[in-house]
Amino acid sequence: MSFDLDTSNPHFAKAVELREIFARDAAARDREGGKPLEQLARLKASGLLNILVPQEYGGAGERWSTALKIAREFAKVDGALGHLYGYHFGSQHAAQLRGTPEQAADIFRRTVSGNWFWGNTANSFSKSLFGRRDGDGYVLDGYRPFTSGSHIADYLQIAWEDYDTNARSFAVIPASREGLRIENDWDGFGQRQTGSGRVTYTAVRVHRNEVLEYKPDGGRPYQTVTPFLQQSALLNVFIGSAQGALIAARDYTREKSRPWIHSGVEKHTDDPWIKRIYGELYTRVKAATLLADEAAETLDRVRARGQDLTASERGEASVVIAGANVLAGEVALEVTSKIFEVMGARSATITNGYDRFWRNVRIHTLHNPAEYKIRNVGSWFLTGAHPDPSAFQ
Repeated sequence: MSFDLDTSNPHFAKAVELREIFARDAAARDREGGKPLEQLARLKASGLLNILVPQEYGGAGERWSTALKIAREFAKVDGALGHLYGYHFGSQHAAQLRGTPEQAADIFRRTVSGNWFWGNTANSFSKSLFGRRDGDGYVLDGYRPFTSGSHIADYLQIAWEDYDTNARSFAVIPASREGLRIENDWDGFGQRQTGSGRVTYTAVRVHRNEVLEYKPDGGRPYQTVTPFLQQSALLNVFIGSAQGALIAARDYTREKSRPWIHSGVEKHTDDPWIKRIYGELYTRVKAATLLADEAAETLDRVRARGQDLTASERGEASVVIAGANVLAGEVALEVTSKIFEVMGARSATITNGYDRFWRNVRIHTLHNPAEYKIRNVGSWFLTGAHPDPSAFQ
C-alpha cells in the first residue's frame, strides 16, 4: 500500500520496527490507559527522541517532516503514542523558539545527554496558574489542565500568568521539581495514554535562567510558530489514524468478513458495494496524506528560514497547515467511522478495539475546531489576508 515509509532512511526503518511492536498490545493499552512506560523505554533506546536536535549538539539534525512522518507511523496503530511523540518536539524546541541562543544550545546538549522525553503544562486557554517574582526567579501556584506527556516526562515546557499584570511567561523545568504534582487524571474517552490531565503547582520555584523571554526586536515571526508544531503533530495523528484504520479494516475484510445474504457474491471482497466504499476511502485518505506532506514540507521551510522568517512567509505557511489540518480531521473522522459498515457487525467488539481509531481522532478534533481554521483559509483565498498569529494558528 502506498502509505509505507521509505525505510532506506534509518529513522523511518526504526519507526516501522517500533510500530510493529507497539501494534501487538495497542488495543489492550488503550483499554487500560495509564503510562506507556515500556513503549517510552523503547523510544529512548531507539534514538528517535533526538533526531531534530542539530548535529553540533549531538542530535541527528533531521527535518521536522521526518519527525512528523514518524508520529504518523506510530498513530497507524496507536494515536496516543503518535501524539506523545509529536508533541515531545514542540517542548524540546521551546528554548530555540522562545529563548536565547545560549539557552537553546544548553537545553539541546542536556536533552541529548540525558535522553529526555518532554511534556508540557502550557495550556493556552486556562488562566489557572499564576506566578510572582521571588528574588531572582518566580514562585508558581495553581494548576494546568491538558498537560500532554507530563506523566512520563523528564522535562516540561511550562507557562503561567503574572499575578499582577496577567502577562504570560514561559520556562523549561525538570518534571521532578519540588512542588509539582502530576495528577495523571486524564478521563477522556480517547488518547487514553497521553497523560493529558492536570498538573498542580504548590510553591514551585522557577529559576531566572529557566525563563524563556528573549525578544530582540519585540518579537519576530519565527517566535510565533509554536502553533505550527502543535497543529502539524495533530494533523499527522489524524492522517496516521486514518491510514491505520483503513489498513486494519482491509485486512479484517479480507480475512474475516462475510458477504451479506442478499449480495449475490460468495466473498465479501467481491461485493461491488464493498469495493466502492474502499475505493472512496482510500482516495480520500491519499488526498489528505498528500496535503499533509505539503504542510510538513512547508514547516521544513519555515524552520530553515529561522529568525529570517518574514510575516508574509509565516502567513502563507499558516494557511497551508490550517487547510491540511482541516482535511486530515474530516477524512479521519469519516474513515474511522465508516470502516465498520464494510467490516460488518462482528468487527465491533471491545476485543478488536477498532473503535480506538475513531475515539482518538474525535477527541482531538474537539480540541482543535476545524470551523475557525477553514474560515481563515477562506478569508485568505477571498482577500489575500493572512491569519493573525495566535496560540492556535
